Parts: sequence; structure tokens; C-alpha cells
Amino acid sequence: MVLVDACKGVITQTRRHSHILSLLGIRHVVLAVNKMDLIGFDGDRFAAITAEYLTMAGQLGISQVQCIPVVAPDGDNIVAASARMPWYTGPTVTAYLESVDVAGDVSQRPFRLPVQWVNRPHAEFRGFCGRIASGTIATGETIAVQPSGRRTQVARILTPGGERDRALAGESVTLTLADEIDVSRGDVLTAGPAPLVSDQLAAHLVWFDDEAMVTGRRYLLKCGTASTGAVITTLRHRIAIDTMARESAATLDANQIGHVQLSLDRPLVFEAYRDDRDMGSFILVDPISHRTAAAGMIDLSLRRATNIHWQRLAVDKSVRARLKQQRPCVLWFTGLSGAGKSTIADLVDRRLAELGRHAALLDGDNLRHGINRDLGFSNAERTENVRRVAEIAALFVDTGIIALVALISPFRSERELARQRVEAGEFIEIHVATPLAECERRDPKGLYRKARAGELKGFTGIDDPYEAPQAPEIIVDTSELSTDAACERIIRYLREHDYL
Repeated sequence: MVLVDACKGVITQTRRHSHILSLLGIRHVVLAVNKMDLIGFDGDRFAAITAEYLTMAGQLGISQVQCIPVVAPDGDNIVAASARMPWYTGPTVTAYLESVDVAGDVSQRPFRLPVQWVNRPHAEFRGFCGRIASGTIATGETIAVQPSGRRTQVARILTPGGERDRALAGESVTLTLADEIDVSRGDVLTAGPAPLVSDQLAAHLVWFDDEAMVTGRRYLLKCGTASTGAVITTLRHRIAIDTMARESAATLDANQIGHVQLSLDRPLVFEAYRDDRDMGSFILVDPISHRTAAAGMIDLSLRRATNIHWQRLAVDKSVRARLKQQRPCVLWFTGLSGAGKSTIADLVDRRLAELGRHAALLDGDNLRHGINRDLGFSNAERTENVRRVAEIAALFVDTGIIALVALISPFRSERELARQRVEAGEFIEIHVATPLAECERRDPKGLYRKARAGELKGFTGIDDPYEAPQAPEIIVDTSELSTDAACERIIRYLREHDYL
């Protein structure tokens, strides 16, 4: 139901709510035009409002709209017909809601059971629990476990009311299988046509969070019983609510709607939202604040990755590492401005050169004079800054080099993305944990003074947050330790862990 104030007519909020209804696949809408008493029960005004709304609904693909003039406090056309609006001869709100058929026959769609829980009370029993999202299932029927694709048969169907031979969509069941197959929470048991399985997808997104969407930032995607890390790689367009036009944009703010492309940490089993609401919808959760950042409706699977293959090279990382007699890795120095990151990284670089090792230093300030000179300091641009540096560092590691990165990199999620660009054991996070008070006392570039004076907005540690590492491999504090001592601690770590 969409509620419109007869005095105001169709407004931006009306358009936004209607667009969300269209994305949700809702095709039957009640347009309740309220406060008709305040416009003298004017039938012409009602007709003008409904005509405007019906035009918009047609653009959105909403096929069935019942427009009803009401006075909610007095009950006009809510339960009984209004004597004050004799020109309206349609149904009341309750009569329409009781008569309209909105049920979809999910039992006719292919069988889908997202596994919510693996029930193993003892060694002789292993059941897979969940609610059937669509279709029906019977004992002896062949099913597939997605995303692995392994096939088996249903041995038993257990319900709260006892064992059954068949179960329908909407029922909560426990299935046992004929074969010992690895099945985990988040997997989907399927029959009939296979669902979509991909780690790249396109979706419509409704942004909730007060903090704007940032492309390149990591979020947690929850779809049914499955959870996986997700990065919004592209915002293809944003919807201009007043005109319903698609417009180019760099981000989404609270209550805005857009079409995005996402890259997932692992393949997800799903359906397009228009085909299956349960398996085609998801939420994005901010991994730091744990707030629900957005709701999404999956549009389609992106299959670009199937056409791109890694080129096998005769001289690979292992060969280059042997030639250099070292284990390549990334030394990622993070900390507040003035903490001593660049100074320590430079000392470590010099010590590695003295030891005959091959290293390359990527300093955040220096990179902003070159490859990152087009980036500012918004959250989105900082995220892109870290992404580019992480890609360069990973390339150095592939050539057998020890890459040193000195970068504030204030967000844990971005540092985690950098860690995932290389193999396990190749990322060493070094927290230069010098306290804010000491960094501000040093203020080598005068930035803290400008930030305190309001001349420099969005400065990390003052009016923008710094998320300290939770489990770094190395911690050094230059308020307690000299830079030379910090350098030697890092070199010692590299020796003890066989990087040198």
C-alpha cells in the first residue's frame, strides 16, 4: 500500500517507495489518497493524483494499481463506502485487500533448500536442516549439492510432525542423504534446473546506512543461509527519484537506489530476484559497525571471469625467489600521520639492501605524486588509493621482491583486502602504534595544527577515524622505541620466520 497526502500529491517519497516496490517484484499496489476532507472531497483532484501515479507505475512495471480516496481518521472507504464521496464507486481498502490474489505457486518452481544447520547428534546420523524455499521433494529423488555439484538421493525427510515421504515449499525439514557428501551451512540442496552459481553478480541496491556507499570497500553479504565477503566493484548508475532517470554517480547515500556489480570472496548459489525472492535477495553488513548497510535484489550473474584465464609463466615467483635467496612478502606499515612509518620503512629498506636482499619501498606520499595523483581524501578515494597500492605490492611479490608499503590505510577492511591479494604468509602487518598525542606533538608536516584549526577536513585521527589493527604480526611504538630499534625488530622477525 502506498499512502499519498491529497494536499501534497505524488512527492519524492512516493516515487522512492514505489520504485522499491517495483524492485521487490510487487505488482499489486493500493494507492490510498488520504485527507480527502482537507480538499473538500474534490473528485477532480483525486483523478489528477491517480493519473500522475498511474503514469509513474506504468514506467516502473507495476501492472495493477487500485486507487482509493480515504479519510483515515473517519474511516471513509476503509471498511465501509463513504457517503461523502459518492462519485467513487470502487472497493474499500479492506474489501480489496481481502479479494486480491497475490499468491505465487512456489511449489511449481524447482526444488531449493538452503542448508541452515548440519544436525549431527551422534556418529550414525547426519541431517541437513532448513526451510524449503521452492519446489517439492520426495524420498528417493535425486538432488544436487550446490556449489559443489555433487549428486545423491534423498534417504529420509524428517519434519516436526514426524517422517514424511514428501515435503513442500515453505516447510521446515531435515533431509538425510543416501551418500556421505560434504555439505555445510550456506550450501543449497537442489533438484531440476541448476541455480546460478557465481562470484560475480549484478544487483539493484537500496542503500540504508548514513555512511555513504564506497566502491572497493569490503562488506559482508548475507543471502539466505550463506555469508561471504563482498566488494562493490562498480556503481553502474543511480536512480534520480524525481524523474526515474538513470544517472551516473560515484556513490549512494542513505535511501538512494542504484545498480551495482559485486565481486564475492567465494561462489554464491542464487537465483535472479524476479525468479525467486528468497534466493535472489541479500543484505550487505558493514563488517566494522555491524550495521545493515543495504538491501539488494540480484539481477543477473556476471560471467566475465569465465573468459579470463591466468597465463602460466615459465619463470614464476618461486624461481625468482630462489634467485634472490629470499621469501617475497609485503611489509605493510600502518599508523597515524607522524607515527614514523616512512622513517622505519626507509631504514628497513636500507638494511635489506645491506644484506643483499631485493626490496622496493612504496611510500604513500610519494605515490600521490604519481599513480595516485588523481585521488583526494574522501573515503572512496582513500579506498581506491589502498587498492592500487595493494595491487602494485602484489606484483612486486610475484617478482620475488620484498615490498614495503608505508601508508596510513586507516580502515581494517581495506588492509584485509590488501592481505588477500597475496598468498598466506606473504602479508606482514606492522602497526606503528605511536599514540596520537605524540604524533600531534611531533607534527612534522604541520597537518595536525591545520586540522585542529579547521583548515584541513577529514584528517585521520582528528575528525576521521583510524581503525587500529586487531592482530598485526609486528607492533612498534616510536614513543618507546627508537626507529633503529624498531628496524632491527622487523629484520629479526624476517630472519626468525625464514623470509631472509
